[in-house]
Amino acid sequence: MARSETAPPLAGAPASVLASPLDRYRAVRHASLALTRSLTAEDQLAQSMPDASPTKWHLAHTTWFFETFLLAPHLPGYRAFDPRFAYLFNSYYEALGPRQPRPERGLLTRPSLDDVIAYRAHVDHGVERLLAVGAADLADLLDLGLAHEEQHQELILMDILHLFAQSPLCPAYAPPRAAPAAAAVRPAGFVAFEGGLVEVGHPGPGFAFDNEGPRHKVWLEPFALADRLVSNAEWLAFMADGGYRRAELWLSEGWATAQAEGWSAPFYWRQAAPDPDPDAAGWSAMTLHGLRPIDPAAPVCHISFYEAEAYAAWAGARLPTEAEWEHAARGSRSDGAGQGSGLGFGRLEPTAAPPAAGLRQMVGDLWQWTRSAYAPYPGFRPAPGAVGEYNGKFMVGQVVLRGGACVTPPGHTRASYRNFYQPRQRWMFSGVRLARDVAPAAGASASADFQADVLAGLSKPQKAVPPKYFYDAEGSRLFEAICDLAEYYPTRAEIALLRRIAPEIAALISPGAALVEFGSGASVKTRVLLDAAPQVAVYAPIDISRAALDAAAAAIGRDYPTLAVAPLLEDFTRAISLPGAARGRPVTGFFPGSTIGNFMPDEARDFLAGAQRLLGPGARFLVGIDLVKPVAVLTAAYDDALGVTAAFNKNLLTRINRELGADFDPDAFVHRAVWNTAGSRIEMHLDSLRDQTVRVAGQSFRFDRGESLHTENSHKFTVAGFAALAKSAGWNLEQTWLSEAPAFAMVSLRA
Repeated sequence: MARSETAPPLAGAPASVLASPLDRYRAVRHASLALTRSLTAEDQLAQSMPDASPTKWHLAHTTWFFETFLLAPHLPGYRAFDPRFAYLFNSYYEALGPRQPRPERGLLTRPSLDDVIAYRAHVDHGVERLLAVGAADLADLLDLGLAHEEQHQELILMDILHLFAQSPLCPAYAPPRAAPAAAAVRPAGFVAFEGGLVEVGHPGPGFAFDNEGPRHKVWLEPFALADRLVSNAEWLAFMADGGYRRAELWLSEGWATAQAEGWSAPFYWRQAAPDPDPDAAGWSAMTLHGLRPIDPAAPVCHISFYEAEAYAAWAGARLPTEAEWEHAARGSRSDGAGQGSGLGFGRLEPTAAPPAAGLRQMVGDLWQWTRSAYAPYPGFRPAPGAVGEYNGKFMVGQVVLRGGACVTPPGHTRASYRNFYQPRQRWMFSGVRLARDVAPAAGASASADFQADVLAGLSKPQKAVPPKYFYDAEGSRLFEAICDLAEYYPTRAEIALLRRIAPEIAALISPGAALVEFGSGASVKTRVLLDAAPQVAVYAPIDISRAALDAAAAAIGRDYPTLAVAPLLEDFTRAISLPGAARGRPVTGFFPGSTIGNFMPDEARDFLAGAQRLLGPGARFLVGIDLVKPVAVLTAAYDDALGVTAAFNKNLLTRINRELGADFDPDAFVHRAVWNTAGSRIEMHLDSLRDQTVRVAGQSFRFDRGESLHTENSHKFTVAGFAALAKSAGWNLEQTWLSEAPAFAMVSLRA
């Protein structure tokens, strides 16, 4: 543990007032008792679960710590208050002997609460005697004891909330406060960091726990952190989208835990009347102020690591590493002790992020899960003796949290502070901050391309965004829902056609071939081909979305164990080289879904020419194309009655907000689909409902009322017209298959 040269302020008081060790000791000890003023003796005896402890035990254990490590070895003539307390109030120090089992602390009706208060007074008197004669050489132990008691102050509040949540009376620990004024939940932005070689760990001087060092260097790839914590409103959207029912979002252990324990909402949330489409109005949560309605703008609280990971997967993001969090915190205005609100400020619940630029809610609202396992830093060595058991023995099976919470004493945390809990635990004040990679680990910088394309498109007289950016995780999910709609015929027509002609296509594919799919999607159509053509040796999906690519590759790899899967994270319009496993083989390209209809004619020609270069001489290219048909059929397919296509279109704005730090209000735009006769295409637009200015990546863009953002073209073809287009790009039309009405075609091209 680090030597305390400059102690942090305690209990909200300024350091100049609490200058002496004795003043600091008295302040911390007084703060613990102050937390119990509203509690009865019965409240302080009960233990609501094995992970929690009675308040009376916390008061006694923190006292035992000072008695055991300071007074007994260092105060001449000190007599223990009661030698039996060494068994009752030891927590986990194996070197100090046996102890009361943790799950049975609530059975300790004796000593009484009065006896525990007398025990505290006895030890306080002893510590005052020790400090009066001077104990400079014990500064480390004193600081550790004070920090240890502050940890238990937070635990007292955590454990009391859990206890009161079990009561049908829903008692309030503190008087209820007026509900906060309703605040709009604005989309979260992201703050980017360049990364590089950085230092993490406590820099000194001042107190730090031993697990905060040694300070060391860590390499960080470029990353971005969300500028605020995830809100209740956003969590409700996750729930409404089946977040607790979708196994694909969860880690395996997390899914098993959620199923075994019946998780369907955050810890302490209660719903007055079950509703399959939850909103904030139907939910309340047990808080230290009693049972209160959910505030949509406040950060979601009491979340396990497993839930945090599932939400991050759903949001198309990830959790930060602890090194990323610390590096970001040191450069933010939230860095340093005491800057968040907490016990010293009379606030016992997190509140909505204030309107401000940069990182918010870094300190003093909720502990924030990282994706980092709790492990020793390079060069860490526990202190000798029993005190060395304080942190080191727990460095396995737990996950690090950072930042401090609304129930953490001000001054207790630092940018380097490492809290840790098991991934299943939920009763602590824990929340979620998202992170993302600024650039993917392989291929071109998708993030930079996204930003460049959006800024360029918004700068045009007809504002536009390329449709390839529809497909983040949520966009991919919505498109799969579109494919199930009654109005949306292309997917059904194409799948039915593929199932009918699969044997004919399989006969064209050479043994040992590589099947290269442009855009992995859900791979439903791919499976039709793979089932019919077992001679395919390699499946190489290409996709710009890591989430879609990983999901497709994993699913195909699992269901076709003899098939080599070689995914390529890339914009398929720019790919220049096949994965190694696909090279040197006969190659069949696969581009279903009439996605080629999203390109303008010149773009389609360029894509087809690029695909020929990628697939190589002699390759075959299977392309799905939607054919011209009555306008009413086409329009309905892109403007369904349930509004799923509208949600798909608007999700593009949500993605721009999330990944480029924009402030689009999706509710200020309306989806529109229209047939363009001259261009032989359906167009999708988002029309502005008002005059407004939107900021994207630091630039401002004006939208007049009625002005549109053009998001997609879907060209419809004739077979003859597409054959001419393919010919101009170096392909020959080899064979054509047509579906029944509504007409769809699959064509085979040869280089």
